[in-house]
Amino acid sequence: MQTPVNAFKQALAERRPQIGLWLGLASAYSAELCAGAGFDWLLIDGEHSPNDLASVLQQAQAIAAYPGTHAIARVPMGHGHVGQMLIKQYLDLGVQTLLVPMVDTPEQAAEIVRSTRYPPDGVRGMAGARASRWGRYPDYPKEANARMCLLVQAETRQALENLDAVAALDGVDGVFIGPADLSASMGHVGNAAHPEVQAAIERAITRINAAGKAAGILTTDEAQARRYLELGALFVAVGLDTGLLARATSALAARFKGAAAVPEAPRGGSPC
Repeated sequence: MQTPVNAFKQALAERRPQIGLWLGLASAYSAELCAGAGFDWLLIDGEHSPNDLASVLQQAQAIAAYPGTHAIARVPMGHGHVGQMLIKQYLDLGVQTLLVPMVDTPEQAAEIVRSTRYPPDGVRGMAGARASRWGRYPDYPKEANARMCLLVQAETRQALENLDAVAALDGVDGVFIGPADLSASMGHVGNAAHPEVQAAIERAITRINAAGKAAGILTTDEAQARRYLELGALFVAVGLDTGLLARATSALAARFKGAAAVPEAPRGGSPC
């Protein structure tokens, strides 16, 4: 058996935009439902959702039944000993693409790159786990480093100051802008639509592209998503399973009971 090619990483390298959906329900059942919708990628959120290793695995398995959709997992953290351990565990599950939050410096990014790679390129521990199909991918230890796709999140003023250095690192395939945390860091808590925040995001996309890496972001505003794609963002999440369910159920109840429906998320809003 051959180690699978990372189709998502290949698409980014070929500069083909990938449209995704955020998964926060922590359910393999709902993940499979969303996998059949036709998105290019689904993000299993281990940072702001009640996921553990078992539920991440179950969702990844459900998504794998739909070849056109790629599972990405966000680890809770990527720095230090704990972050290194979590990255190793997520990779051992067989996840090929990771999103790592709150990466502020090139030193942090370099440490995360090493955590995702086997020696001599990194410090990932060797194991005959699901990632190698328990040894049935005989060349996995030699091929895993090249198949791995690493996306890091820029979510603070400090991250934007260091963006060029982070994006220039070998091993970083893409940089994801987190609008909600970035807006808070810039003094506009809960207002990712603020002109200063949006200007910073647009500049960041341009800078990431200039480094030859893929820029990513999440927004539930369709016009804004199309704007980011026009600017060159390559992986854009256009909705959240939790938000879709909340709005649809509230709107249905409101039609019969006269209650107020859940409003759309603020322009530029996200759980990132």
